[in-house]
Amino acid sequence: MTTKLFVGGIPYTSTSDDLKNHFSKAGTVVSAQIINDKMTNRSKGFGFVEMASEEDANKAIDMYHDKEFEGRRLTVNVARPMEKREDRPRRSF
Repeated sequence: MTTKLFVGGIPYTSTSDDLKNHFSKAGTVVSAQIINDKMTNRSKGFGFVEMASEEDANKAIDMYHDKEFEGRRLTVNVARPMEKREDRPRRSF
């Protein structure tokens, strides 16, 4: 079963492939995605890495949490499910 990790503090110049290659040292990476801003398409500095097993995920947390990656300190932990947002009126631009 796969385990999804939240990764914060990602350098803004990093790509999803950079993240995948970095985390592959801890085990099998199923997917890696850096979240981009919808308006500017620039990195928001966080993303998600899906590891093939819980053991690989725990190893990645041990290896990379609070460690430096390309000049920034990463935060790595198990991702929580996205919370449902309250319905709110849409703004028009």
